Amino acid sequence: MDPNAGGQQYPPIDPNTGQPFQPGPNAGGQQPYPQVDPNTGQPYVAVDPNTGQPYPQQAYGYPQGPGQMAPPGYPAQQQPQDPQSADSLSSENLLGERRIAPSSGWRRAVYKATAGSVHPGESQGDLRRKDLVARARTVVAGGHHRVAVMSLKGGVGKTTTTTGLGSMLGSMRGDRVIAVDANPDRGTLSDKVRLETAATVRDLLNNRDQIHRYADVRAFTSQNEARLEILASDRDPAVSEAFSAEDYASVAVVLEQYYSVCITDCGTGLLHSAMAGVLSLADQLVLVSSPSVDGARSASATLDWLEAHDHGHLVRNGVVVLSMVRNRTRSQVDLDKLQAHFESRCRAVVRIPYDDHLEEGAELELEQLAPATREAYLNLAAVVGDGFAYQRPQD
Repeated sequence: MDPNAGGQQYPPIDPNTGQPFQPGPNAGGQQPYPQVDPNTGQPYVAVDPNTGQPYPQQAYGYPQGPGQMAPPGYPAQQQPQDPQSADSLSSENLLGERRIAPSSGWRRAVYKATAGSVHPGESQGDLRRKDLVARARTVVAGGHHRVAVMSLKGGVGKTTTTTGLGSMLGSMRGDRVIAVDANPDRGTLSDKVRLETAATVRDLLNNRDQIHRYADVRAFTSQNEARLEILASDRDPAVSEAFSAEDYASVAVVLEQYYSVCITDCGTGLLHSAMAGVLSLADQLVLVSSPSVDGARSASATLDWLEAHDHGHLVRNGVVVLSMVRNRTRSQVDLDKLQAHFESRCRAVVRIPYDDHLEEGAELELEQLAPATREAYLNLAAVVGDGFAYQRPQD
């Protein structure tokens, strides 16, 4: 006989009383049936009224066969699930894809006017800038990377390029970036930041045995608002001592323990001792040239000299910067041909446009640069950042 015939409910029968079990407070809750018989202190046993035999015990909830539903008021049988690790609680799984709001232009205006309900997507300019920033933040292979910034001809913006590149990297990255003035005579790197100390690279060299932590090095450096640190040279050439290759190597050993990127502002000569030390340790070369005939010839001659003195790897992986130190409104130099020449010899060419703030020759502040100039320095930081992923083979 079907216990549910006639629309009757189908509760299990209490064999002690012959009455239907009354669902307790936990029926359909956290604990599965059966409950405890208060008369015997033993769990109730659900009896099949057709056979008089107890139902077989199940792992979870009321027993169910194929296609059967649990009686009303009784928890359904739960299917065990495979355990998941903490990796399943990722932001992507819990939050879904997060779309970044447009940062400028009509896309941002539409996004704000509709309170975010209409998302026109990011512009090609925003996507390109994100790519440049990601490249500038490339992890440094080996933990330390040395960039040599040089030019054979003075007055082409070498020190300005050093400061602009270092400031852009310092503002984008989370690690430490330092620029070192390795000029054999009075350098001008200290003119590009507001000095916090009168200490020089010579002072650090003379006290290197007392340096045991970053705070000790910081006493010899000055830092600008972009988090670039400067290690200056002697400002008075009359009292300065010659800076040799051995001196540079000793300074480099100290700096590599506390900084991820070291940018060296080299002198204009190729034959002085400090230059030999810089080139022997450099991982990457940035060659600065003016967009003029004599400036381009000097830069190309520098590449010839480097290739002839076993530095061909620096030339092939190097970056040439065409620095517009003067307003080019009347210049007839074909920049495209100039760029094509250096691209045939080096890894990349970056143009830095003329900028009134750079012409002042004072402290360089990224916020004071024209948008096109900031974009150019970001492009330079991205190109140089590409080289961070490769470590120079040890001799």
